[in-house]
Amino acid sequence: MSEFVMQADEEMHAFFSEIADEMQRLFPVSRAEAVARINHAWGNTEFDPYPDLVCHESAEYWAYGMYYGDVPYWDEHADRSAWRVKPLPPEDSPAWTLPR
Repeated sequence: MSEFVMQADEEMHAFFSEIADEMQRLFPVSRAEAVARINHAWGNTEFDPYPDLVCHESAEYWAYGMYYGDVPYWDEHADRSAWRVKPLPPEDSPAWTLPR
């Protein structure tokens, strides 16, 4: 079983993994949390074979989106003090595929 719950080809799962890697690099999150955030956001999404449309954005773009939502992460002058971390998926959610 994959750590990701989305139905997608192997290359798309590799892209999801890149997003999780980027979340771990950018934010104080475990692999389990990064994967759960992706699964929670995209768990019911149908993906085309790689490169699906979501691949037109970078893993960094999606990492910020999964963690904060829609923020201007690319703007070096953005007021990051107002950014709020999105809530975690519920503890009993199927998004949690890895041990915490």
